[in-house]
Amino acid sequence: MWTDFTEYIIKNYSQSSRIVEVGAGHLQQVACKLKEHLKVDIIMTDIKPYHDKIILDDIRQPNLKIYKDAGLIYSIRPPEELHPYLEKVSRITGADLIIKPLSTDSINTTGKMDLINYKKAVFYKTSFK
Repeated sequence: MWTDFTEYIIKNYSQSSRIVEVGAGHLQQVACKLKEHLKVDIIMTDIKPYHDKIILDDIRQPNLKIYKDAGLIYSIRPPEELHPYLEKVSRITGADLIIKPLSTDSINTTGKMDLINYKKAVFYKTSFK
């Protein structure tokens, strides 16, 4: 399942200088694959870092230095109450935003997000450029 999602990011963001995953948690297959295939700064953040490669950050009160120059901010299965904060940081930084919700979740943003069906991956995306 994560292969198609990762492939989409690789195809569309290989020229970015930075990609940030918000809420990395224990699921790091995507970030690890991106690190293997891209010469891009891949940053993982979480409010409770699982290990030392994840940066402590609360998207509700973000350290904007982490997101500076990001071409993409993405989050896998974030709680719906965090969607507006993800949108706000993406808007401030000018980064694209991808939210990969659980299949039963809806999107809770003020702006329009496009539903993307890429092979077997389904997610929402918006651009603030």
